[in-house]
Amino acid sequence: MSNGAWTDQENDLIVADYFAMLADDVCGRPYNKAEHRRGLLPLLNGRSEGSVEFKHQNISAVLKGLGEDWIPGYKPAFNFQMTLVDAVARWLALNSAWLGRHSGAGAPTGLAEPRPIWIGPPPTLSNQPPPQELEQMLHIARKFDVAARDEQNRALGRAGEECALAHERKALKSAGRDDLARKVRWVSEEDGDGAGYDIASFATDGRPRLIEVKTTNGWERTPFHISRNELAVAEERRAEWSLFRLWNFAREPKAFELRPPLDAHVSLTATSFQASFH
Repeated sequence: MSNGAWTDQENDLIVADYFAMLADDVCGRPYNKAEHRRGLLPLLNGRSEGSVEFKHQNISAVLKGLGEDWIPGYKPAFNFQMTLVDAVARWLALNSAWLGRHSGAGAPTGLAEPRPIWIGPPPTLSNQPPPQELEQMLHIARKFDVAARDEQNRALGRAGEECALAHERKALKSAGRDDLARKVRWVSEEDGDGAGYDIASFATDGRPRLIEVKTTNGWERTPFHISRNELAVAEERRAEWSLFRLWNFAREPKAFELRPPLDAHVSLTATSFQASFH
């Protein structure tokens, strides 16, 4: 049995095998992990079934760092080599349709009842993963600019806003405020971007709620982009503005809210600069 470093060819083979299983998993098709492992073994350099299974867990961790879905049966395992990250990136580059394949899965469709959103606490120091694990995840997210990818995915963003809109209306109706539910507006859809928030809603007592929606298929700590204008509106209207972070959107939408000041919850990093002549 080989204990040496995995080659690029081996990594490419096991990543392709993983995505074949993941495609079945997200579509609800049956598949057999043991059969997949046994089918891979003759193609690899004397690897054991255990090492193949652990490498599949490494791929789950890489996808977690990339803000992507992974196979629930392969719990993410960390301390992987960056060559594996590169192999996953190669597969995604060759299969670009994968990233947008199910970006609207959490959105209500037609007359169907909108899927419920689990609302929980935001990430904090007390519930963060071990430092080494967190740093490895954030390093991948920064290297591949996961926040920019989500921001540029218009279908994902629109589906998330639609899901949050349905959630707000349903919450108000459940509280007996049908009058307010009818007044909830999808501002970014009706008026276009630029208001500094996406949805104009209400608290049950009638106070305004200005909601900026940020959506990802990744885990709750996936980085996100926020504009200078959104930050300005958050500061100007602290009592009304909130950021509604939707995560795990493709599988089972979950969310938390962040209220100003945002720098009490997240580290704000400048990613671009405006150049003006002297």
